[in-house]
Amino acid sequence: MDIFLIIVAAILMIIGILGSFLPILPGPLTSWLGLLIFHCTDAVPMNWTFLIITLVIAIFIWFLDYIIPAMGTKKFGGSRAGMIGTSVGLIVGLIAPIPFGIIIGPFVGALIGELINKSEFDKAVKAAFGSFLGFIASTFIKFIVTIIYLGFFIAKLVEYNGLLF
Repeated sequence: MDIFLIIVAAILMIIGILGSFLPILPGPLTSWLGLLIFHCTDAVPMNWTFLIITLVIAIFIWFLDYIIPAMGTKKFGGSRAGMIGTSVGLIVGLIAPIPFGIIIGPFVGALIGELINKSEFDKAVKAAFGSFLGFIASTFIKFIVTIIYLGFFIAKLVEYNGLLF
């Protein structure tokens, strides 16, 4: 049973990392769920303090994920349409077979969103840049947290290797 739980936890860790980039998946929370399942194995002791602290961090990052892009958009004079455009552009950028789509998509999406919102082109470019910067900052923070959680997972896996396998 432990091997099954470790595999599920590892899959959740990978999905969490992917969730750092995809707006529909809560990356840090998914990675935390992987840590929780990993701590449910018989060989790894349940460390409630560790799990609570990492959960609080994951929830905090989840809230920041909504605040940071909005702050970037607002700081540069953007609108809600620019933020929606950023998310749509990200999805299109991921699906479209273009180089650097994950970087180009959010910017172009924010620009189109701002232009649809009847902004002047110069204002739309500035707002799109702000929305893009907010998205990049939020994604970077989520990615770092999920990589740290993966590091915790690997460290515990190595530490309890003899008991698990």
